[in-house]
Amino acid sequence: MKKIFVLTLIAGFFTTATVFAQQDKTKRASPPAIVKETIKSGATVTIDYSQPALKGRAIGTELAPYGKVWRTGANEATVFEVDKDVKVEGKALAAGKYGLYSIPGEKEWTLIFNKTWKQWGTNYTEADDALRVVVKTGKAPAVSEKLTFSVDKAGKVTFVWGDKAVAFNVK
Repeated sequence: MKKIFVLTLIAGFFTTATVFAQQDKTKRASPPAIVKETIKSGATVTIDYSQPALKGRAIGTELAPYGKVWRTGANEATVFEVDKDVKVEGKALAAGKYGLYSIPGEKEWTLIFNKTWKQWGTNYTEADDALRVVVKTGKAPAVSEKLTFSVDKAGKVTFVWGDKAVAFNVK
């Protein structure tokens, strides 16, 4: 009986240690990042994501394959949050949290705001889409090893990765 008790305690200790280690996002290969900005319309835009790195791989083939849904980040789904109703590229998006997915392309990307935001990044269901917009792919001002989002006061949201820049307007 004592052996079972001791083994149970040991197993519990290792399980607890493993859970806490998995929850420490700063130790992941793709570190967490958050950008937050109150834009001109008064809405606050928050993007909570993990930053995948190129590590010599190519966007469109080895990473974020062209023509396929991608989680627009790493690890959990990237969370796009607005605290007021907004328009994204002129289309209505209600206040709330969304999983931000995309369909990368050489010349344009489809951005997807999905109602299911609290999930592992690869669990995408199209039926839960709240909004889709198509934007042009641009050239980044400098090559960025890690995916990086920015939001300016005018409501322009941009993410750069490698030599790619994808931007969309939130008003």
